Amino acid sequence: MSFISLFRHSDGFCSTNAKVERRGQVYLDMTETGIWYYSTRIQCMKNMCFKVFLAVVSVSSLAFSAPSLALSPEIVKPEHHYEVSTKLDVPLALGIALTSALGVYQYCGMERVSAGDLKPKSELLSWDRPFAGRYSGWATTVSHYSGALAVAPLALAGFSWYRGDTDGHDFGAFTLMFAEAFALENALNQIVRSSQLWPRPYIYAERGEGRKKAESAHGEAYGSFYSGHASAAFTVAVFTGEWFSEIYPNSKYKPLVWASSFALASGVAGLRVVAGKHYPTDIVVGALMGTGVSFGILKLHEICKKNISFWVIPGNFGAVFYF
Repeated sequence: MSFISLFRHSDGFCSTNAKVERRGQVYLDMTETGIWYYSTRIQCMKNMCFKVFLAVVSVSSLAFSAPSLALSPEIVKPEHHYEVSTKLDVPLALGIALTSALGVYQYCGMERVSAGDLKPKSELLSWDRPFAGRYSGWATTVSHYSGALAVAPLALAGFSWYRGDTDGHDFGAFTLMFAEAFALENALNQIVRSSQLWPRPYIYAERGEGRKKAESAHGEAYGSFYSGHASAAFTVAVFTGEWFSEIYPNSKYKPLVWASSFALASGVAGLRVVAGKHYPTDIVVGALMGTGVSFGILKLHEICKKNISFWVIPGNFGAVFYF
């Protein structure tokens, strides 16, 4: 509240132009004319002194209450942890959609490789060769069901919202970011795998169940690099750990959350090697891709990083930074 323009006119009128500003709206704290008539100069001065007294009392109350407000957790914590904006998310979502369409198109166009054109084992990376010909049915099944862990970040975010540690804005922004990261890492994986650098390990199986699977394999089995399961698992791990660290920065359980998240992701990646679906190189690169994409999406949406916008046109894209 601010009191301004208290005058005295020579004809005995005293015009007070007091205004109250609140939430962007202005209200005149006066009568319809805003003018009072006082018979003497003393009456006008009394009125001015009374208003000044109220202003001093109001300012003093705010000053003494400031320390207690500053100590309140609701005041010191940021209004939002992540921000969603049309300048960032619309072009980003469009770019991801186009990348996904390209990935699906190339992935569906993968064809079987004849025995004569199959890459020899000797051309595999030296540390990958021992895994050629491996296959495990139970590991394949377990690694597929591990996809249920993908709900972990959203379950944790929903629990934080339920407890009142965050609000619907952050939950919605986090869900959008997770969907963007998941879609982007999957699209990139399909594009790279469609290049068919080398086949899955079980394609080299010479007997048993692995041989049967190799004989009935589709074109996608001839593109092992890199692991989509590993990429997705580490995307989930990063989002789980980052959310917990952002919402509970002082929690003693942060190391445990990060360690358990990456341990589970590593377990999923390891199962893909045991299953004969991927080589060690595939899962290492997949883990790096999932981690990099996840941190990239998260950092773009931080409030302190929101001075950036993207543009996408057919055949080209870019970014604009504001300083």
